[in-house]
Amino acid sequence: MADLTAVIDLDLPGPRISRHVYGHFAEHLGRCIYGGFFVGEDSDVPNVRGIRQDVVEALRAIRIPNLRWPGGCFADDYHWRDGIGPRADRPRMVNSHWGDVVEDNSFGTHEFMDLCEMLGADAYISGNIGSGTVREMSEWIEYLTRADDSPMATLRRANGRDEPWRVPFWGLGNEAWGCGGNMTAEFFANLARQYGTYVRNHNDNDPYRIAAGANADDYAWTETLMQSVARLGGDRLQAPGAPYQGISLHYYTMSGDWADKGDATQFSTEEYYRTVRKAQHVRTLVEGHGAVMDAYDPDKKVGLVVDEWGTWWNVEPGTNPGFLYQQNTLRDALVASIHFDVFHDHADRVVMANIAQTVNVLQAMILTDPDTGALVLTPTYHVYAMNVGHQDADTLRVTVHGDVRDTESDGRRVPLFSASASTKDGSALVSLSNLDADADLTVVLDLRGREVTGHRARVLTAPELAAHNSPEAPDAVVPAALEAVRPHPAGLEVTIPAHSYATVELDLA
Repeated sequence: MADLTAVIDLDLPGPRISRHVYGHFAEHLGRCIYGGFFVGEDSDVPNVRGIRQDVVEALRAIRIPNLRWPGGCFADDYHWRDGIGPRADRPRMVNSHWGDVVEDNSFGTHEFMDLCEMLGADAYISGNIGSGTVREMSEWIEYLTRADDSPMATLRRANGRDEPWRVPFWGLGNEAWGCGGNMTAEFFANLARQYGTYVRNHNDNDPYRIAAGANADDYAWTETLMQSVARLGGDRLQAPGAPYQGISLHYYTMSGDWADKGDATQFSTEEYYRTVRKAQHVRTLVEGHGAVMDAYDPDKKVGLVVDEWGTWWNVEPGTNPGFLYQQNTLRDALVASIHFDVFHDHADRVVMANIAQTVNVLQAMILTDPDTGALVLTPTYHVYAMNVGHQDADTLRVTVHGDVRDTESDGRRVPLFSASASTKDGSALVSLSNLDADADLTVVLDLRGREVTGHRARVLTAPELAAHNSPEAPDAVVPAALEAVRPHPAGLEVTIPAHSYATVELDLA
């Protein structure tokens, strides 16, 4: 007998899931850029103009939609003119936030835009409000996007790029409440309006400007930004001339606290459930910030951009604590699946999300071995691969009947099932997470409104929650065919193994 029934009306599509909620984040931090994306043209690792080919190929395979750069905290120390021109002539700087190392600026604007073109991804540039100037930011977007003989376009051509680039997304600062300047919300809101005004629309680039938003549950920060931009009123909230069209939100998941975040691979079942509970808190945050935004913007013209999210563990033993290198287990993959269900459910407000970070830092897609150069795809990477069908698809509501199994963590209820669904191009994709550490779960998919003519199912799991991929065992956690899918009078019956993530793709008549 099935534990639950999930009703899905296949003929009632809802808001569209922007592909940009599957976005990524690359900061000058540890081995994310250097040794991750960028190895230099003289490296033995196969590369194109210094950019690792295998990293590009892996990210193209999951249809990376956008990449946020150069930070993070680094963004508000970064002065873009230091990263253009001949590499040998570029000035050096100290990366004070991340390891107190010297940055040689060999990876700069041209290298980043080259990377985005290789990836087929949109550029999301975080501009420097913390230590920069309005003129500096204004000239950067002119340098990148203007087509005529303006001063910055002329400088770009002198550095080897004739045609302008397209930069669809532009961040106005980062964590202005903390490393981006320790500002008050009121002070930053005024700066965001000022700086955003000078992020101009050159050559019909129409930048979507994103103001640095709240840390976790700081709803007052969001309200201050919404009050500031809502004074424009009406259609101007979305207009290219508005100072910003989006507001960001940052939230990290850990089993402990900021002093002791927990171990990436050595954790108890209780720590696992605590992690699940904290990951599920993102729903409360999205709905809470969304409610604040609705009070000023009921038509949802301003987007919520969750441009830093993911797990944050204590660094791996023997690594630089400022480099934030951590292993990535099946537990991390389930944290990702929980987040995506929330983003799908709130597709009318969440327009973008960026996991932190893409390579070798925090909840990475890819790990590269500093000695051998070997590349490893993490369990989180495979969640992205299994979810490609959700990109730019229309949401389908999933209504669950039956008692969802739960547990308790720190006196709070932790539901152990999560799901979402979407449809596009004559198919539907259903995502199912069994978060129970020990027991399988059987779910009836009650499929209504359209005829289902075929199905395929995959599952991501492993014997242990702490299972992870490494150069020695690169396929310890990889997707496999899910055989436990049976016909049912209502549609399909699916048995999902303990601690696993499954997807069911449906062909629709």
